[in-house]
Amino acid sequence: MRARKERPCDNISPVPRVTVTIITLNEAAHIADAIDSAAWADEVIVVDSGSVDDTLAIARARGARAETRSWTGYVDQKNFAAGLSSNDWIFSLDADERIPAALASEIRSILSTEPPHGGYRVPRVTHHLGQWIRTTDFYPDYQTRLYDRRRAKWHGRHVHESVSVDGPSGQLTKELEHYSYRNLSDHLDRINAYSTLAARQMYESGRRATALHLLFHPPAAFLRNYFLRRGFLDGTVGLTLSIVNAYSVFLKFAKLWELQRCSRST
Repeated sequence: MRARKERPCDNISPVPRVTVTIITLNEAAHIADAIDSAAWADEVIVVDSGSVDDTLAIARARGARAETRSWTGYVDQKNFAAGLSSNDWIFSLDADERIPAALASEIRSILSTEPPHGGYRVPRVTHHLGQWIRTTDFYPDYQTRLYDRRRAKWHGRHVHESVSVDGPSGQLTKELEHYSYRNLSDHLDRINAYSTLAARQMYESGRRATALHLLFHPPAAFLRNYFLRRGFLDGTVGLTLSIVNAYSVFLKFAKLWELQRCSRST
């Protein structure tokens, strides 16, 4: 039998394809722009947890695969979305985030050959109080969003879920854009909600708050934000965010202290 003639492309690994996943709940105001920013991807999957607005209709009209699933938590919902993908490489996008052309190009460049890492961190920049924030704890806010689901998955409990990668992670340089807050009131409302979850997570992991935590951690957070993270360069906006971030730290430890107090009285 005649031997098969080897062709020039036989030894070239196929270029990995990528799926963008988005989990949603009542994101009609954001979902169209999020999906449009992912138009470069090979597939877009939306997993919705019961929206009562037009989120699903808009997502499907934009060409995304949209599925409904009861809410089971951030980690499980994001891993479920990745499991629906036709591809192993995932970019996890929040509905209030956008992938600019520069970041899309960088991702495509990374995936133009077999990537050396199982996951990649991306710097995230937030638009808040009328400007892009590149100071304080807001920046660069690195997030692992591009990952190979065979070598990485989401982990965490109540808050601060993250992708855990088997092996070292790489790092991208182009920014992911974040439109997180409508205004300062929205920011404060979310601090109230997330600090409750953070306190619960700290309590369950065995951490306890003392008066010293309440006294020293918030001022330390302000100094870090305003001076070390250069909040002073953003004028009144930087000062405001430094104070708000310090308040967030205070609220987290105050709620942890409250949990301890309640547990002792039951």
